[in-house]
Amino acid sequence: MTAMPVVERMTAEEFLARPYDPRERSAELIGGVIVIDNPLLEHQLVCSEILHELVGWTRTENNRGLATMPIDVLIGEHDVYGPDILWYSAQRAPGRNDPPPYDVPDLAVEVRSPSTWRHDIGAKKSGYERRGLPELWLVDTAADVVLAFRRSKPEASDFDVALELARGDTLTSPLLPGFAIALDALFGE
Repeated sequence: MTAMPVVERMTAEEFLARPYDPRERSAELIGGVIVIDNPLLEHQLVCSEILHELVGWTRTENNRGLATMPIDVLIGEHDVYGPDILWYSAQRAPGRNDPPPYDVPDLAVEVRSPSTWRHDIGAKKSGYERRGLPELWLVDTAADVVLAFRRSKPEASDFDVALELARGDTLTSPLLPGFAIALDALFGE
């Protein structure tokens, strides 16, 4: 019998200690493996629209939290995700000068990229669920749908609410009172 070499997975600590490399600006650590995605225009337009709406919503009243672009979120010993869009409630928002890694947000948004979608709907969804993320939006630009996964109550052990929203629908969230985004506008003409 021949022995097979075992590839050692990178830890979150090793990933976060790497020197800055601009070619890896969209890098994540998923299961101990670095995954790099260079998003296409459609991906960026959808992310921009969601971020614009979330930031606008946060500014309409005090204490509506923080919406941001990708930052390093510690999920586990071998996992550091960079959700496309994050929202933190005012009570949990990191400070402007806090160093990475950051806590799991209250809402994470992942927008489909051809090279990373399998991670988004698989390992990353499971990782977010394990770490207690209250809500996850998976935006499938190929099908023009948003898959929203939520916990019905804060103490729920998993995403026990799953919604599939399509063109003609409006995306809302119990976490974001008064927030709404029309999916027709999100997916364009």
